[in-house]
Amino acid sequence: MAHVLSGFMNLTDRLRFVFGPAAVGDSAAPVVHLHDEYEHASEDDLAQFEVETDSEGHHYAVRRSDLEK
Repeated sequence: MAHVLSGFMNLTDRLRFVFGPAAVGDSAAPVVHLHDEYEHASEDDLAQFEVETDSEGHHYAVRRSDLEK
């Protein structure tokens, strides 16, 4: 096991030499999340579903249009 760990550490040292050290940002800063067209489309698709729970606690999605029937 120690051999595997040593090999992994050597690999990461070589990668750091090639790519440079990892960039560390401000951990207290809020995460900026940008919504793209794909995300808006998938949110619109998911808005058409309602999450239901059966008697055994299993969760599943049902189209809202099917609930109205």
